[in-house]
Amino acid sequence: MTGPQLKSARGAAGWSQEKTAARLGITQAYLSMMEKGQRSVPPDLAARIVSVLHAPPTALPLHGPERSSAAKLGFHSMLGALGYPGFAYLRRGRKRNPADVLFLALSQDDLDARVVEALPWVAFAFSDLDWNWLLSQAKLHDRQNRLGFVVQLAGEAAVRQSAAGPCSALEAVQSRLERSRLANEDTLCHDSMTEAERKWLRQRRPASAEHWNLLTDLTVDHLAWAA
Repeated sequence: MTGPQLKSARGAAGWSQEKTAARLGITQAYLSMMEKGQRSVPPDLAARIVSVLHAPPTALPLHGPERSSAAKLGFHSMLGALGYPGFAYLRRGRKRNPADVLFLALSQDDLDARVVEALPWVAFAFSDLDWNWLLSQAKLHDRQNRLGFVVQLAGEAAVRQSAAGPCSALEAVQSRLERSRLANEDTLCHDSMTEAERKWLRQRRPASAEHWNLLTDLTVDHLAWAA
């Protein structure tokens, strides 16, 4: 969380510095220094600020790479907490920065198909996330093709819903990812598929998946939330 994000969240809540500092359990002077960028916002305090001021989850700290199992990470709960309709019953879960959720999910060898279908929604719903951070992480770990495909699906959903803001943001991100597209074949978090499945997908995958060198048959038509 940056100082301007903190100040914006406080302004959106209509709170004074005095009231905000009291609710957060810090001094007004410390709050003022954070808003001016003279002090960084500690991760634990950023999480409290998002909860207290109802700031967007894009202001939450970014944790970076985690080599953990999907079950341990609990993507269903993460997505539910962010507001994904398919896991709405889990909306009371702990929130994480959507850029973190996207990167962690795309780093998994295998994911539940329902989670994979939710990933374009994250890019669409939080099209103002920290794309610079996410793109740098994706390139560092050779996940730009997976991310590019997800962003393209999100962009197609944005066009269907006539969402001008997300359309513009996602188009710009896709353009940046095009320049670093990999030639190596990959899957969309389904590395355990059989060779027979791989052969079938090579012949029948949609043009967008072929463009990003991914073995998947996922299209925007499969995304219930995009209807």
